[in-house]
Amino acid sequence: MLPTLQIGPLALQTPGLMYLLGLWLGLSLAEKFAPRRGIAADTLYNLVFTGLIAGILGARLGYVLQHPQAFLASPLSLVSLNAGLLDPFSGFAAALLAALVYGARQKLPFWHTLDALTPFFAVFLIGTHLANAASGAGFGAETSLPWGIELWGAKRHPTQFYELGGAITILLWLGRLSKQNDLPAGELFLTFIALTAGARLFFEAFRGDSTLILGGIRAAQGMAWLILAATLWTLTRLKADR
Repeated sequence: MLPTLQIGPLALQTPGLMYLLGLWLGLSLAEKFAPRRGIAADTLYNLVFTGLIAGILGARLGYVLQHPQAFLASPLSLVSLNAGLLDPFSGFAAALLAALVYGARQKLPFWHTLDALTPFFAVFLIGTHLANAASGAGFGAETSLPWGIELWGAKRHPTQFYELGGAITILLWLGRLSKQNDLPAGELFLTFIALTAGARLFFEAFRGDSTLILGGIRAAQGMAWLILAATLWTLTRLKADR
């Protein structure tokens, strides 16, 4: 783990730095790719920026509504940079709603826009796994394998790096797929979702922080199965309509 990066008198939160790096590199790659899908780079940037701001505000508001006592004692915490005071589900919902509203107002084509955003999603996913590696989040189950890492008082599967390798492989696969000139709208994005769900389905088996439901089923794997099935069905319909 490397939770902080000390540069002289400056101490930087490494996980946050990885998220920012993923955002910047992902958006830069998406802006270069966007014109190939018929989306102006400036429009794509504004779409991501709108979703990001709405997501941060929504995540903080969601956390405040769930834990109001934490802010009554310290109102200045409302503007804290602590990522632990954010609710990811509220943030995702707010970002999605803001992006949909912006896209509708700009009359952006749905599938082409998602295809243009796919490089951003793929690179940001890599940044997320790097952030987990730095913070120790997303840790693995205990193991006796020689490549296990010491974390949280036990030798564990390095799941952060398993998932990082999977995310890099997915990005390379998408890069190869994007070179096809006859790629139908939506196929690049749906392929990314299918591959990501498949990777989560596999790597979740090595996680040590899984939420269990219905007597032992890993919740993330159940969700991954549903997403994978829905995505493959949509991909089949898209190809049938070509």
